[in-house]
Amino acid sequence: MLRFMKNKILIPLLVLSALAAFFSFRYAADGGTTDDKRKLAIKTVLKAIEQNHFSPREMNDSFSVTAYNKILNGLDYDKRILTQEDIKNFKKYELILDDKDGENVVSFFDDFNVIYKQRMKDAERYCNNALKMPFSFSTDETINLNGEKVPFAKDTNELQSRWNTYMKYRVLAKYVDLKDDQKKRIEKKDTTLKVVMSDNQLDSVARVAIKKNMDYYFKRINKLKDDDRFTFFVNSIAGTHDPHTDYFPPVDKALFDEQMSGTFFGIGAQLQNDDGKVKIVSIVPGSPCWKQGELKAGDVIMKVAQGAAEPVDVQNYDIDDVVKIIRGPKGTEVRLTVKQVSGATKIIPIIRGVVEKEETFAKSVIINNNGAKVGYIYLPEFYADFQNYNGRRCSEDVAIEVAKLKNEGVRGIILDLRGNGGGSLTDVVNMGGLFVDKGPMVQVKTNGNNAQELDDPQSGVLYDGPLAIMVNTGSASASEILAAAMQDYKRAVIVGSPTYGKGTVQKVISLDEYRTWLESVAAGKRIASSGDTIGSLKLTIQKFYRINGGSTQLKGVTPDVMLPDAYEHMELGERRDKAAMKWDEIPAVKYNVVNNPVNTQELAARSKKRVDANPSFALIKESANRIKKLEEENIVSLNESKYRKELEEANAVGKKLEEVEKKITPLSITNPQVDIAKINLDSNSVKKNDEWIKALKKDMYLSETVNIINDLMKMDTKVNMGTGMK
Repeated sequence: MLRFMKNKILIPLLVLSALAAFFSFRYAADGGTTDDKRKLAIKTVLKAIEQNHFSPREMNDSFSVTAYNKILNGLDYDKRILTQEDIKNFKKYELILDDKDGENVVSFFDDFNVIYKQRMKDAERYCNNALKMPFSFSTDETINLNGEKVPFAKDTNELQSRWNTYMKYRVLAKYVDLKDDQKKRIEKKDTTLKVVMSDNQLDSVARVAIKKNMDYYFKRINKLKDDDRFTFFVNSIAGTHDPHTDYFPPVDKALFDEQMSGTFFGIGAQLQNDDGKVKIVSIVPGSPCWKQGELKAGDVIMKVAQGAAEPVDVQNYDIDDVVKIIRGPKGTEVRLTVKQVSGATKIIPIIRGVVEKEETFAKSVIINNNGAKVGYIYLPEFYADFQNYNGRRCSEDVAIEVAKLKNEGVRGIILDLRGNGGGSLTDVVNMGGLFVDKGPMVQVKTNGNNAQELDDPQSGVLYDGPLAIMVNTGSASASEILAAAMQDYKRAVIVGSPTYGKGTVQKVISLDEYRTWLESVAAGKRIASSGDTIGSLKLTIQKFYRINGGSTQLKGVTPDVMLPDAYEHMELGERRDKAAMKWDEIPAVKYNVVNNPVNTQELAARSKKRVDANPSFALIKESANRIKKLEEENIVSLNESKYRKELEEANAVGKKLEEVEKKITPLSITNPQVDIAKINLDSNSVKKNDEWIKALKKDMYLSETVNIINDLMKMDTKVNMGTGMK
């Protein structure tokens, strides 16, 4: 969410008669019944969206069907809770969730909640029964883990069968893990191995471990309150308008504020619960796991161990509890067993530490390539200290890094925006002005109003030499604005994979303040707040457009030079959500392409020849095909030998890639001379710098971008280093 909009609320005047109808249901002074509070919450949410959302969807039968399916699939994605008979009973709500100011949503919730809680009790019983007896792993049974391709169970007998199959899958994974670990310890003559267990004993140990894990899972489920499930209902309704509109009850709002402040989990990984899996959403730049380098967004944490201690299986754990296990004293080791997106399983050791803000600031190095110096600037986010007028801003810091590189005599610059989720819009506009003369950078549009053109007001540029901007699926919002502007001006070559596609702005509003304001307008006088709280709403209020008129929403920015990506065949980013707002375009603003435009077609053709001959990129393509196949099928064998073969296939590409990467000639990288003294201030700074440079040296994407810059320098040998600092 772009920070420049943080304090802007758009609340239009409403027709008083509509307000009177809306508030014919008044919030009781004593708090009312539970359902009364829920009705008030959903009514207020719907009214806020209707009046303030950039593009609210029409509340009709189509909307109701979408919200209805979103609720059912969200609460039973794997189809192991509800039966077709349950769905038949709920069918009466499919077309009416949009009616009666959302009161039907509350009625649906009440009916659903009774059945859901009973089905969860049944599921716990099925689970316990399945784990009482040993499993046979010699049959040719399979399990489909793609919930979208599995119908709801016919009846409770089929539900029980599904839990039996799922428990067999879980036990098989644990059994194979135990068996392989024992084999390795025997081969290494590990003296700590006191007893060699038989296959039956290993199966028993595996079932006990999974039973413990599932007991914890159901314990967490049983601790959930009705209000927690109702919050999901409201969010399903809100999320039907777009993926970034969310309802926060009071407690969740506090957690959201904590996340927005930049305070993440102990090791520096942001986690989310994804259908019972603990998934890595993003890695905090400069954090312990960022420095370690192996944990990636999309990885699923399966187990957590305190150093060499016995790992805890955290599948189906609550996120808060996983965080508590991962956290620990600074300097101690936590070992995460993760399932990577490729399907491979890996143990990743991470030394706990504090995420230092200094690591999130822009920084640069010099890449020495065949006698030509190339500057590299890493920008993890578009940061700005809005509370301190003299605080650091990314546009100013990038200007400083550009000046450093110019003083070092670089002939080209690479700006790395991979994984940069956005930030300050003001800094996007100012940063664009470092590379392009005075002109527009982006258009911002509010529903019903003409688009506002945001321009770089200063004439002149700081650097107008060869420029490449690196992006990937994690490049979003402000990153997309800068990449799009440089692409439209034909100022830089954009390198990598398609960006996220988030071209919208959100604002968090207090539903309590909004409700009080509505009541005051309806009454024609100021109404005091009741003191009761129903939460907040994160609402999409604006949309971005490129200067050429195209939206950055949904499509994102397509690079001029596409490089292979392990996830290239998957629908990622904004495109993955069916509720995402559509791409559209508005009239372009007046702008002039730079005098010496980048010949992106020639650069792309030259890069393709190198990429096609590069064994590392060939393996990335192979991995991409396998990941796509896994996503489409996601059918796992429950036969031990076939299961092992699938594991070996999943790990094979990773092992090949590791071998190929060992043979890669590393990039020659040095720090700007002006930074040396600061880096050498203490051993910790030296270590952090060494770790960063070590990772860059083996970065195949950076290596190819250096080749692209070299091509660009040859195509345009005249480099004007600009008119000075702005």
